[in-house]
Parts: sequence; structure tokens; C-alpha cells
Amino acid sequence: MFSLIGAIIVGFIIGGIAKLLMPGKQPGGFIVTVLLGIAGSALATWLGELLHFYRDGEKAGILFSIVGAVIILFIYKKIMEHKGNTSY
Repeated sequence: MFSLIGAIIVGFIIGGIAKLLMPGKQPGGFIVTVLLGIAGSALATWLGELLHFYRDGEKAGILFSIVGAVIILFIYKKIMEHKGNTSY
């Protein structure tokens, strides 16, 4: 139970920082921010293992997680712009 709450808190912090770093208006509210942070951390862990920054089972650090979240946010914004939905 505490690991789920911890993931939500860390996801919110990472997602919030990613939204602050990305210029312009950002889509989504609290849930999107949490999911963005968790997905960014997962992407950073996967990329870190692929590039041999981390060993198997080792988690990404905060900075690399924020980079992962910024990458996902950038892709999400481009998809929303392509669909013509700029009123997020």
C-alpha cells in the first residue's frame, strides 16, 4: 500500500517538474501529471538499462526520470496538436 502511495507522490513530483520545464500550456490535471511522472520514470529506467547506465532491477534517478517525463510530455503534446485538440 505504501509503495503505491509513494509511486503516486513521486510521480506527481516528477510530472510536475516536467510540466514546469516544458514551455507553453501543458495538458492534463493531477491524474495525467502522476501518470506522466510514473511513465517518465519507467522510460528512464528502461533506457538506462538499455544504455547500461543501470543494472537489471536498478531504478532510474530523479533527474533521468524527469528527462523521461519531458520526452513523454513532448510526444503527448505533439499527438494532441496533430489531432487538432489544442484546447487542453
